Amino acid sequence: MIHFNYELDFNLEEEEKTSNWILDCVEKEDFELGEINYIFCDDAYLHKINVEFLEHDTFTDIISFDYTLGKLISGDIFISIDRVKENATTYNVSFKEELHRVIIHGVLHYMGYKDKTDEQKQLMRDKENSCLKTLNL
Repeated sequence: MIHFNYELDFNLEEEEKTSNWILDCVEKEDFELGEINYIFCDDAYLHKINVEFLEHDTFTDIISFDYTLGKLISGDIFISIDRVKENATTYNVSFKEELHRVIIHGVLHYMGYKDKTDEQKQLMRDKENSCLKTLNL
């Protein structure tokens, strides 16, 4: 089950289609969907979480807390809409594309994909792009 929660004046368009897309991406990787909570927030909200739980005094677009057990994907994914908007401008992509990239990025972490090394970042980007190609919104 996927839940979308909002800590700011923002609503994700087409929640049901987005949920189905996430489920498809999970199943293509031979994982099973447990419970994922998306919390959309602003920079200040996510910065506070970053400092409090990760001891990082920086802004970020996403923080994910992974509760995955084996192949059962579960977790909480916090996304800063402020960062997504800024990153969309920086990378010259639409807000919608950048938002969906971040949405699936957190789930890919739950499936074991990392992004610390250049090689890991490239594989993560390839997986994001593969999922984005199947998005029909």
